[in-house]
Amino acid sequence: MTTIKGPAVFLAQFMGNTAPFNSLISICKWASDLGFKGIQIPTWDSRCIDLQKAAESKIYCDELKGLVNSYGLQITELSTHLQGQLVAVNPAYHTLFDGFAPENIRGNYNARTQWAVQQLKYAAQASKNLALNAHATFSGALLWHTVYPWPQRPAGLVETGFTELANRWLPILNVFDECGVDLCYEIHAGEDLHDGISYEMFLEKVNNHARACLLYDPSHFVLQCLDYLQYIDFYHERIRMFHVKDAEFNSTGKQGVYGGYQNWLNRAGRFRSLGDGQVNFKSVFSKLAQYGYKGWAVLEWECCIKNSEDGAKEGAAFIQNHIIKVTEKAFDDFATTNPNENFNKQILGLQ
Repeated sequence: MTTIKGPAVFLAQFMGNTAPFNSLISICKWASDLGFKGIQIPTWDSRCIDLQKAAESKIYCDELKGLVNSYGLQITELSTHLQGQLVAVNPAYHTLFDGFAPENIRGNYNARTQWAVQQLKYAAQASKNLALNAHATFSGALLWHTVYPWPQRPAGLVETGFTELANRWLPILNVFDECGVDLCYEIHAGEDLHDGISYEMFLEKVNNHARACLLYDPSHFVLQCLDYLQYIDFYHERIRMFHVKDAEFNSTGKQGVYGGYQNWLNRAGRFRSLGDGQVNFKSVFSKLAQYGYKGWAVLEWECCIKNSEDGAKEGAAFIQNHIIKVTEKAFDDFATTNPNENFNKQILGLQ
C-alpha cells in the first residue's frame, strides 16, 4: 500500500484576469496559503507555462520548478485537455471546438489536428524535463455523436472509428513511452473514451500500450450512473492520476442522464464542490490506498452553486482529511508467532 500524495489543485478552473489568479507567481502563493502541496498546470495557458519552451529547454524547466518550489509546492502533472480534444474531432463539432486552437489555424482542420498532435509531443518532452511521470489529457471523439444508437449505426462504424482514433494516438503514445511518462486519459462524456468499455476498445486497438493509462475522476461516473468504486477494482493497474471532484445525480419524472438540454444548474446530474455531492470519497481513497496508487490527489473544482474560492479552501482541507496514511504493520502483529515450517505442518496435521 502507498500513502496518496496531496492535496494538490488543478489551476485551469481558477486562472482569470484578476489577482491572485492572473499569474503563476500569485496563484502559487494563493494555493500554498490554502494548504495545497502541489499544482497541476494547464499547458494551454501561457501565464502558467510555455509548453514548447519547456519541451526544448531543461534550464527553463528547472527555473519553473524552482519558482513553484519556492512557495512550498510541487508540479504534480501537466495537462493538455484542450489539445487532446483536438487530436480527434468529428466534423459535427469542428466549429464548437475551434476556439481551443490558435487563431491562425482556426477553420483549417488538418492544420489544427497537426498542431494538437505536436502539442502532445511537446507535453511528453516537457514532462520528462520536469521529472514528471504522468500527464493528463482527453482522447477527442470521432464517434460521440453516435453514442445513442439512433439512427442505427452502420455495420463496422465503431470498429472504423476506434481504428482511426488509435492510429492518431499511437505515435503520441510512443513519444510518451520514449520520455518515460504515462499518458492518462480522463474518461469523460463527450470523448470516445467515456467509460470502461470504450477504454477497453481503445486499449485493444493500441495493442495494450503500456502508456495508455487513466485519470480517475468519479464525478463523471456519478453522472453516467456507473459504479465508480468497482471501476477502481477493474482498472487500478492503469490509474495513474486522480481528480478529486464531486457530483450529484437527482433524476426526476421529467429528466435523467441526458438532462433535457438544461444548463448545469438545472440538470439532474451536476458537478458540486467537495463534500456537497454524492461521491463516497472515504471508499474511493480507501480503495486507491489499498491498491497502492502512487500519485497525487488533485482538486478539480467545478460547481454550479458554490463560489470557487470557498470551494478551493474547503477542498484543500477535505482532501487532506481523506488521505490515509497507510499502515506499515498488521493490526494483529502483537499476536503473531515466529515462522516455523515444522510448526505449520503440525497445525495442519502433516506430521
